[in-house]
Amino acid sequence: MSVVLVYVLFIAAGIAAGGAYSMWKFNKLASGVLLALAVLAAVAGVLRLV
Repeated sequence: MSVVLVYVLFIAAGIAAGGAYSMWKFNKLASGVLLALAVLAAVAGVLRLV
């Protein structure tokens, strides 16, 4: 189950980073929020690996 959670966290981080990149032109605030969520998901995935 832990491996699935790590996969889900990294996939969510990738999707959020892509969404933040594509939203950058239209809404900088929402893009920043998505980027922060992507960073938090990536950090959570790394911490689950350790």
